[in-house]
Amino acid sequence: MLARVQSYLLQGIDALSCEVEVHVEDAEEARTTVVGLPDMAVKEATERVRAAMANSGYFTQSQKVLINLAPADVRKEGPVYDLPMAIGLLAAQGVIRTAPRAALAGTTTATSSREEGLDLRTTLIAGELALDGRVRSIRGGIALSALAKSKGMRSVIVPAENAREAALVPDIDVYGVRTLAEVVGLITGAIELDPTPRVDISTLLRSAAAPIDFSEVRGQESVKRAIVVAASGSHNLLMLGPAGTGKTMMAKALPGVLPALTPEEALEITRIYSAAGKLHEASGPEGLVSIRPVRCPHHTASSPAIVGGGAIPRPGEISLAHRGVLFLDELPEFPRPVLETLRQPLEDHVVTIARSHGAMRFPASFMLVAAMNPTPKGDMPVGKVGHWEMERYLARISGPLMDRIDIHVEAPAVKWEQLSGGIRGGPKGTGTTEMREQAERARDRQIARQGPLTPNSRLSGKMLDQLAPMTPEALTLLGTAMTELGLSARAYDKIRRVARTIADLVAADTLLPDHVSEAVSYRLLDRKV
Repeated sequence: MLARVQSYLLQGIDALSCEVEVHVEDAEEARTTVVGLPDMAVKEATERVRAAMANSGYFTQSQKVLINLAPADVRKEGPVYDLPMAIGLLAAQGVIRTAPRAALAGTTTATSSREEGLDLRTTLIAGELALDGRVRSIRGGIALSALAKSKGMRSVIVPAENAREAALVPDIDVYGVRTLAEVVGLITGAIELDPTPRVDISTLLRSAAAPIDFSEVRGQESVKRAIVVAASGSHNLLMLGPAGTGKTMMAKALPGVLPALTPEEALEITRIYSAAGKLHEASGPEGLVSIRPVRCPHHTASSPAIVGGGAIPRPGEISLAHRGVLFLDELPEFPRPVLETLRQPLEDHVVTIARSHGAMRFPASFMLVAAMNPTPKGDMPVGKVGHWEMERYLARISGPLMDRIDIHVEAPAVKWEQLSGGIRGGPKGTGTTEMREQAERARDRQIARQGPLTPNSRLSGKMLDQLAPMTPEALTLLGTAMTELGLSARAYDKIRRVARTIADLVAADTLLPDHVSEAVSYRLLDRKV
């Protein structure tokens, strides 16, 4: 007696097909064997499955059971196979059919009737079982649904907690279930259960808003200007200033200035969070990540936590920040080896985690925003000794990493007059809406000039020669700055990229001295050669 149930295995953020084959035969002593490179959680599933079946009212016979997870050469992990194993056992024992009666009789119909239930041959199933038969949530529900669509399947059965995210994939009927008995009734047609309603992703994204408005930030107009420039050209940003000046607050408000997510980007981010088991942290009740993420890892985080890793690699903070912001507060306090792991992802926008059994690639196209105090004490340095202390503190950050940060801006202490403006009814500072409108106009110019995949921050030197022409006066000013300020040769293209973005903000085709001057002012921490 053999039964087959279609399920999945998660590799990175992608789902691959996994067929759960269940073979049973009578035996004096019950014994269950699981093969197909299962990890310990999968091996333990047999005990959970038997208890869940018994507590759901299904008689467990004394049989020899062999469960194969195909393909057998790929490692399987986690409790996602509990539900497919249980359904396979019930099908092998004849409790449920593997196909509707019409299909078994050879009748060809487009879809089986509700009374006949679901066809296991065209349904993907995944879920963890509790001992009392309840179905618990899993990772990668949206990836499972995407796999079903790519394989031409008609439906998926997932835990109720995963139904909303799985329903984000079009053209697949998603059934969210809460108990094993409910799954059996759904397959046999004994109960009626409507598929989870579709989500209008475009409408949901249009109504999404950042949690913090920049008008709540008192003062710091110069930093807000730098943030507009950074958001317009996707430039990495470093804010330097004493403690309590609003650096963290502005970093968390930054997604409101960035462009709204497209449906494709929102689904991609949702897949990453679902695969990492963190979707509940970032999504709303619809199961969709609708605003650009801001990840704020603590400075004690390890390299695997930042870039991803583990025995079976999972996404790290840089992948969770994909299409959003990675905010590193107190940048010099991060261990130097951890910071150095960011250099390659900042250039390639992907991270590859290699293990003995293979390598996985995770997307990591993020905007790096860092903040730091001038000294370990958190205050601005005074006198020669204070400046030496600041230099030693800055030396914790390597030159190559600092070189990948286009804009350095000072966030000074906020004056009392600015802090008390809200109480006294004074005017608010620049808000998110105004900043976003400025950035959108600049981005529209970039897209018209060089396409949507190449923001100004990724322009090569050859492209800058063509797309960022300078007036003679601007070129002279840049040469003077390079000489008198002792800027390095690698700062040359950085200044031109930022100046190109500043020119786009005022709809200028040619870089003028004002554009170059502002871009030079953003090289605050460049070391002299």
